[in-house]
Amino acid sequence: MSRSMTRRKFFRKAGHTLIAGGAVAYGSAAGEARAKGHPSEKGVDYYSKLGVTPFINAAGTFTILSASILPPEVQAAMTRAALQPVNIEELHRAAGEYLARRLHCEAALVTAGAASALTLGTAACITLGNEQAIVNVPVDMTGLKNEVIVQKTHRYGYDHALRNCGIRFVEIETLREYEAAFNERTVMTNFFNAAEGGQISREDWVRVAHKHGVPCFNDAAADIPPIANLWNYVQMGFDLVTFSGGKGIRGPQCTGLLLGRKDLIEFALKNNSPYSNTIGRGMKVGKEEIIGLVAAVDWLLSQDEEAMQAGFQKRAERIANHVRGIPTVETKIFVPPVANHVPHLLITYDQNRIPITGQQVMEKLRQGKPRIELNPATGAGPAMGGLPSGPNTIVVGVWMLQSSEDLIVARRIREVLKGAMRA
Repeated sequence: MSRSMTRRKFFRKAGHTLIAGGAVAYGSAAGEARAKGHPSEKGVDYYSKLGVTPFINAAGTFTILSASILPPEVQAAMTRAALQPVNIEELHRAAGEYLARRLHCEAALVTAGAASALTLGTAACITLGNEQAIVNVPVDMTGLKNEVIVQKTHRYGYDHALRNCGIRFVEIETLREYEAAFNERTVMTNFFNAAEGGQISREDWVRVAHKHGVPCFNDAAADIPPIANLWNYVQMGFDLVTFSGGKGIRGPQCTGLLLGRKDLIEFALKNNSPYSNTIGRGMKVGKEEIIGLVAAVDWLLSQDEEAMQAGFQKRAERIANHVRGIPTVETKIFVPPVANHVPHLLITYDQNRIPITGQQVMEKLRQGKPRIELNPATGAGPAMGGLPSGPNTIVVGVWMLQSSEDLIVARRIREVLKGAMRA
């Protein structure tokens, strides 16, 4: 290989030849493997082998709790995709074009989670039209715009995903401050869709940014359902929008969606794996995960949203019915306004009669058999998404429960509360 033939150029040129020449032979081998069947259809239980105990998910789609369970259709699509190699750049582009058509936007990219989408989208804004700058971000920002305007109340635990690109935040609070914050260094504005504060609406955020010719990003990672949010914010005018693939979409946990303007998505891809010497090189998404997210979007768009929400409501009601008879216990079903917009069950009680904290209830369920994880807002924990909380509050997230698990959760909460009652 000549020195002028870079690794990236080689794989771009060779990919088509490799695929064309090897598809028939490998396809035949893969077909034989499928015909013979896998040696163990169910596979080895590596959780048991590694000593890791699974749990009933009465919490929600939290990353630390491994997010959602893949629907069977998604699992099957990923298993099939694992049987044959493809050119990753071709797959990224084909998946993006397909998702863009389905989600009514100019372009789309499957990323390594929503945080990865934040990094890649920011890098795209910084390097737009300047491929030479890709290798320099974030170390050498000479001549590059690097200021991102954000509402002070929209600073959050994912700031690092943007700061990885060498940007600095410019905090504002009022619409007047927002108007005045734009200058020749402004590269982007960032909006946290589920923020519980902030004086500036989504519509005004987009309008002012566009007046100054600056792209605006909306982080809506946990904001499915409703399903229509997948296109609502792009159609509102946001230039980039990200969603987590492993939350309400029910795709692989290590995936995310970046949607928006075609030129920005193109540069997000240029800053991403499989290209070397880019900020996104370590944000690799495998063929199985790309296909998994595409299949999850197809699965989600085929669902009856009203029926899904009604099912969640019934689960919450069944658990509530099991605990209401305990003295002083009260129940309420609460739907967060933006993030995790599904029914959650709130259980409260008089701690003078039942002297146990919500945190202690959570720990007892975590240590029991089967192991159960409650929503982290339980017992005055971090009340994300506007969920009410308090020392005597148990928060049950019902939407990731599997068949009959609601009854198991109900029985265990009842046992713990009754066991803690004063005589």
